[in-house]
Amino acid sequence: MNSSTSLRVGLLLTALAAAACSEEAPPPVYQAIPVARRDIVVSASAAGAVEPVTTVDVKSKASGEVIAVYVETGDAVKPGQQLVRIDQRTPLNALRQAEANIEVAKAQLANADAQLKRAEDLHQSAAITDQEYESARLQAAQARAQLVAAERTLQDAKISYEDTDVRAPIAGTIIQRTVALGTVISSAMSNVGGGTVLLQMANLDTVQVRALVDETDIGKIQPGMDVTITVGAYPNRPFRGSVLKIEPQATVQQNVTMFPVLVRILNEGGLLKPGMNAEVEVHVGNRSQVLAIPNAALRTQRDVSSAATVLGLDPDQVLKQVAEARQRPAGDSGRATLGATTANAISQPDSAKKGGERFTTQDGREVTLPPGITAEQVRGLFTRMRSGGFESMSAADRQLLQQLRQAGVLGRPGGGGGSFRMVMGGSADAASGASGASAASRGSNDFLFGGSYIVFVMRNGKPEPVPVRTGLTDLDYSEVMSGLGDADTVLILPSASLVQAQQESQEMQQRMRSNAIPGMGGGPGVRIR
Repeated sequence: MNSSTSLRVGLLLTALAAAACSEEAPPPVYQAIPVARRDIVVSASAAGAVEPVTTVDVKSKASGEVIAVYVETGDAVKPGQQLVRIDQRTPLNALRQAEANIEVAKAQLANADAQLKRAEDLHQSAAITDQEYESARLQAAQARAQLVAAERTLQDAKISYEDTDVRAPIAGTIIQRTVALGTVISSAMSNVGGGTVLLQMANLDTVQVRALVDETDIGKIQPGMDVTITVGAYPNRPFRGSVLKIEPQATVQQNVTMFPVLVRILNEGGLLKPGMNAEVEVHVGNRSQVLAIPNAALRTQRDVSSAATVLGLDPDQVLKQVAEARQRPAGDSGRATLGATTANAISQPDSAKKGGERFTTQDGREVTLPPGITAEQVRGLFTRMRSGGFESMSAADRQLLQQLRQAGVLGRPGGGGGSFRMVMGGSADAASGASGASAASRGSNDFLFGGSYIVFVMRNGKPEPVPVRTGLTDLDYSEVMSGLGDADTVLILPSASLVQAQQESQEMQQRMRSNAIPGMGGGPGVRIR
């Protein structure tokens, strides 16, 4: 009896120890990541084919047998270089006949002029009638006309003879040859498209790639953007180019709408050949050493309640804190804005921190304007931008807009301020039409990125929700425009599915612990004999 009791007590102690070990504080459900500075690069990828910028069909105006071909496919030629020769016998005979006709016409004109001279003398002495004199004048005029016609025929004969030598119209490379030695061609020059195509050539010093870009990315691309091109023939050698233009007509492939984008490339060394498959990467945006946080730390208004539950916070209290933080003026946050460091924010003058007039945006937010800027000026700026877009802004308007951005009153276009996104609507189209202009003269496509989010930050030893505005973002990180500083640490929470799986696992462990020793406390239990 004593032995059995001792065993049961020992088993109880072992179970309690196991339960105590299992009830130790679980590891944190989040991962703390410090806010750090990094480079963010955003690009849009597409596929296309290399093609010449200019392609010329070399035609022959002359008819006859091809008696010589001086070039092969791939040869580089200069303007005026002889490419093909056609049989010259018939054009040469016509040229000699025209030259002989010139001599006859000159002799006839000389004879007619002499007869006209004698007729003038006889007419003055009344030896011939007026009719005979006029007949002599007519013969002289006809002789001059015949000479002009003979000269024209001679010129045509020379042209026909010269056409037997086919020469390069431009500098370029022979990319196709459609005739061979001995081929007999017949060129009908009476119509506009007359002539027989002998060769096809193109200038390959500069080539282009016609890439198809998905419609979801086309709004981020503007003429002049840098592009990296990769071809299968040189996988380890990227080529540099720039966006030439975006064609307006869409192409639908497998129910996917795409737009052709022309990328111009300087073909150094002639390595790129027409028809090569190419992968293009358009550099949409680039930020160097800006405050950035992982995208996994960003929370929307919709899922902030579930995130608060995971952290053990009251969801209603968290939503209240977020609403209060968004109503707080931008200058009162005490944090670095627009990607600036906390030190830079502290070094600003007190007047800049305090701000000036109050201004209510169209989405209901109340902000503090920088000193010297009135609400009337901001309303006028928005009105002009709505009516004429970014390109209609004057230098003073652009300076005012830059001041508002730097002060954090308004995020970059496309950030937290919905009214600002509406004002900037259409500026992408205006910028796309400015082919060849610099990014500064076209404006910026920053309004296509970023948004308003909520992150949880570890402050004073506990998680705290903080509204932030983000800028440029890639697949992993987002640029912080306002709300955070270098000293902050954001929390990365597990996904909703992972949280649910963890909760189910914990519930299962609790059920197992409760059923581990069912006979304790006097009831039926484990008995060891």
